[in-house]
Amino acid sequence: MFRKYHEYNRKDETMNEETKTALQTLNKILGEEALLMHAAGNVQFDMETLCPSKGMEEAGEVISYLTNQIFKLRKKPEFIQAAEILYSRRDELDEFDRTLAESLHRDWLMTRNISPEQDLEFSRVLNKGYADWIAAREKCDYASFAPSLFAIRDAEVRKIELMDERKPLLYDNLLDRYERGMTVEKLDEVFGKIKDRLIPLLRKITAAKKEVRTDFLFRPVSDAAQEEMARYLLELIGFDFQRGALSTTEHPFTDSMGPDDERVTTHYRGNLSSSMYSIIHEGGHGLFDQNQPRENWQHHITGEKTMGQHESVSRFYENVIGRSESFIRHIFPKAREIFPEALRDVSWREFYEAVNLVEPSLIRTEADEFTYTFHVIIRYELEKALIAGEVTAEELPAMWSEKYKAYLGVAPANDNEGILQDVHWASGLMGYFPAYALGNMYNAMYCSRMKEDFDVDAAIASGDLLKIKDWMTAHVFAKADRLAPTDWIREICGREFTPDDYLSYLEEKYSGIYGI
Repeated sequence: MFRKYHEYNRKDETMNEETKTALQTLNKILGEEALLMHAAGNVQFDMETLCPSKGMEEAGEVISYLTNQIFKLRKKPEFIQAAEILYSRRDELDEFDRTLAESLHRDWLMTRNISPEQDLEFSRVLNKGYADWIAAREKCDYASFAPSLFAIRDAEVRKIELMDERKPLLYDNLLDRYERGMTVEKLDEVFGKIKDRLIPLLRKITAAKKEVRTDFLFRPVSDAAQEEMARYLLELIGFDFQRGALSTTEHPFTDSMGPDDERVTTHYRGNLSSSMYSIIHEGGHGLFDQNQPRENWQHHITGEKTMGQHESVSRFYENVIGRSESFIRHIFPKAREIFPEALRDVSWREFYEAVNLVEPSLIRTEADEFTYTFHVIIRYELEKALIAGEVTAEELPAMWSEKYKAYLGVAPANDNEGILQDVHWASGLMGYFPAYALGNMYNAMYCSRMKEDFDVDAAIASGDLLKIKDWMTAHVFAKADRLAPTDWIREICGREFTPDDYLSYLEEKYSGIYGI
């Protein structure tokens, strides 16, 4: 199987026998874990792509069983002892194994007081929550999902309360799970800057006289044509189909099964640009996984990337590249070839303006680049209240609507346009949403750095996206698993994290498009 690696170099010459033995023990057990994870990943992928609705519960039970077996592996006394030895002797290790030791120590602090029985129950809560969310979406009925949502919330809070070492603010523990070092205090400051600078600009944009044509985006296009476009775009950005696959799902996602098995998914809907940008986004995730150091798999640290790091890449390809003038000019002839009727009377400039239309809307995944971060801020503010116990199940939809009205001037007409639109809460990913916004800020910073090395627009215009992928591989992907986000972005850019690059990018781009 894909993770049976033993022939790689380590700092064996500097290790004592106890450290070597501990490392061998960990690698044996982590190898077993990898096989179980692969199996669980395949069932999860099936569950989210083609599993029939009546098969969801059984698939969920299979996943619960496999993940519980994984949990039990890490509760073995020999595993715990070996991990503690490795952490205590981490200075003897190379940077890959040191990362592993530190990761195992963090995981141990989070899970040491959770029994296998509790873990199985938490897993069942999540699997039921996902199935209930699917059913609620079909009925457009939040009330039928609310009990599961609050059961998930209670399970996440219980996990935090079981930790020996935890941050005083409950939500800070969730943030740290997905973006190490991030806190409510830091996010409140960053999001405050975004609101201060972008809300006034949004008002100017919505008041502008600029008319953007979008009718052609909604002309009928076949699923086959959308799939052809998806494959073209993935190949253009450098996705390796010999090591990856494409499928469809309700809510697009990317799964990395192994170094040579990357799964990306998309959806085909009425808007021809929707699937285009869905697949460019997921393709960005795929590139990150396919082009990370192979040693990450060998040393069991491929999962150490934070969500903000990962989202920075997917949103870089989706927006900074995918919605750029240079990219649209390059792909437009191919788009007209694939969608001849839909684009028969459309110019590249009209297409460019259409995919960069700023229009406050209700659905996060369909949101324009400019307003997207407000969708994240709304969810962040709701999650804070949810985890703090400051909102009831009945109050949550109304709070959702109030914030949409306040920030974007729109309100949902039904639950699917509102609180049921995202799978994240049903999957227990509370604390994840801020990563999307942080990703936008990270990629604005490293794009500025990339432009110091070569003419990025010229590379895009010529279709040389491999040049960009190679730069990303060397600078962005190389150490993402081994560095905390603040250290990672500092090493790439030579300066501290700031939202300023992102804000300046949006201000310059959209002031130009709207002539303000």
